[in-house]
Amino acid sequence: MSRIVNFSLTFVILAAAMLRLAPAIGAADWPQFRGSNSNSVTTDPQPPATWSETENVAWKADLPGRGPSSPIVVGDRVIVTCSSGVKQDRLHVLCFAAATGKRLWERQFWATGRTLTHASSANAAPTPASDGKLLFAFYSSNDLICLDLDGNLKWLRGLAYDFPRTGNDVGMSSSPVVLGDVAIAQVESQGNAFAVGVDKLTGETRWQIPRPRVPGWSSPIIMHTDNPPRDVVLLQSPSQLTAHDPATGKELWAYQVACDAICSAVSEGGVVYVPSKGMTALRPNSTDKPDVVWNAAGVQPGAASVVCDKGRLFLINRTGVLTCASATDGQVLSRVRLQGEFWGTPALVGDRLYCMAQDGACQVVEVSSDGRKADVIGKSQLDSPLQSSPAVSSGALYVRSDHRLWKIAAP
Repeated sequence: MSRIVNFSLTFVILAAAMLRLAPAIGAADWPQFRGSNSNSVTTDPQPPATWSETENVAWKADLPGRGPSSPIVVGDRVIVTCSSGVKQDRLHVLCFAAATGKRLWERQFWATGRTLTHASSANAAPTPASDGKLLFAFYSSNDLICLDLDGNLKWLRGLAYDFPRTGNDVGMSSSPVVLGDVAIAQVESQGNAFAVGVDKLTGETRWQIPRPRVPGWSSPIIMHTDNPPRDVVLLQSPSQLTAHDPATGKELWAYQVACDAICSAVSEGGVVYVPSKGMTALRPNSTDKPDVVWNAAGVQPGAASVVCDKGRLFLINRTGVLTCASATDGQVLSRVRLQGEFWGTPALVGDRLYCMAQDGACQVVEVSSDGRKADVIGKSQLDSPLQSSPAVSSGALYVRSDHRLWKIAAP
């Protein structure tokens, strides 16, 4: 039986009633890893192309712990997670005012599961998620914590209590997503491997399905389909990509193929672009196996996930080369070499890609509408190590390193 730190039924019912009155996710929000549509794309105004200590830095805030996790933006608040301590067993959730950088609140918890990670990573590797009312902070120790936007604890799940053999030597990093009434976490390791959907109000398990027992660090993504019109959650493993009903976990279709263990897929226009054999485009049909639209072995992503917008795919490989490829057939449209090694996924704002290297070198690339021209138009430097992906909201870029959180915005 799962162990849940929860409150009384009366409190939960009252909280549910209050949540119905709370604001939903706004157009300018960046509520989870890679934004609202799991594609790192926004139509918000563009942040500046360059910045420095004295120019275009609205504010910066010191953080009490480490973490490759990315910031998220919900309304007028920026949320980020950290972990601290010799064993990385102290878990932090922090909330800052987007306008001023003032710390509004911080909550701390003790980890209940395995906290060992590679020296370059930390327990706070997964990016939190929000539905506009609640926050879901997940950690490599497989602790899933739910708070409201004021930092009040709703529930805490120590998934390692249910699955004690979960974890690997370099740490977990898959980020959760929220769909409907369910928060979904993907946990894959040599020991226990599973995906779980929990009731976002109570923390109770709605469904749990086994996954391949191999290490995986990619994150669930949301796919919107038109026929029938619905949202599905895609789970990528080193040996397969599967689609599931978010409410029940039921498998809708599966594609059995070797996939990248870190870089996550992306979806646009009813097609899924998977980091597999280079890149592979899949189109779901009425059967339990999708159609292969194309495969491009020469288009290789690195650790950073794929970005897709308006028929263009953007990938950064392990040598720092940014490739723009056609989403129609996978043909290379342009390439440009960047400085550094990239773990964070770039953000596309209009015709600009904001790319953050691990050593803190930040480069802004302007791309033509047909993808055939790409130029670096801005270079800046931030603290390192920087493994997170930037969040964008209302013309501002939010970036975190191991030590600090920045808001980059024009005056």
